[in-house]
Amino acid sequence: MHRRPESSSRFPGEYSWLVAGAVGAGESYAEAARRELREEMEVRASVRPLFTFLCRGELSPYWFAVHEATVGQEQIAPQAAEVAWHGWLSGDELRDAMASWKFVSDSRDAYNRYVRLAADRPR
Repeated sequence: MHRRPESSSRFPGEYSWLVAGAVGAGESYAEAARRELREEMEVRASVRPLFTFLCRGELSPYWFAVHEATVGQEQIAPQAAEVAWHGWLSGDELRDAMASWKFVSDSRDAYNRYVRLAADRPR
């Protein structure tokens, strides 16, 4: 979980449970996910694709691909220009935060889809 800096041009001071960014020309979704993780959190990790959807967020409709990576807290060194605060939340804490904190809209949309996906997975 992290909060964007107040000085950010997009969604200042809002929270996100995702590290996100645009895909570059000729770059795959997975390459972009790895690059953004490295640029924003200084983490080098493999990523696994989860789902892709057409996000109709505040900026405009765009394709949004969600990947996941497993990292340890000691691996994270967020860039101050990208992250004002970061912390670890349990699943219940994240659910509660989603109900009361101001989140980047596409982050909230992706969270709702992630929860539905998790509910549909066989146990």
